Amino acid sequence: MAKKSMIERERKRQKLVDQYAARRAELKARAKDKSLSVEERFKATLKLAELPRNSSPTRLRNRCQLTGRPRAYYRKLKISRIMLRQLGSNGEIPGLVKSSW
Repeated sequence: MAKKSMIERERKRQKLVDQYAARRAELKARAKDKSLSVEERFKATLKLAELPRNSSPTRLRNRCQLTGRPRAYYRKLKISRIMLRQLGSNGEIPGLVKSSW
């Protein structure tokens, strides 16, 4: 189980990413638009740098929905390998059969 503070920090970051997503996309588009003048593109870049750092999606970390574990994360199921094995052994994941030979 991950520390509760780390899980809460990640939730806070996710909230900021959602809040600033539209503004960040607009500023990025303006900064890359070649039809605008160099000054306008530079201003857009400066405005982008003024946004909170935690509003960037690259600062997010994938975590297990059940335990908060940050490593060995399966994106499709949104759980860690440990929980995948445990839930699979209990028969709680449809179509998953634990292999044994």
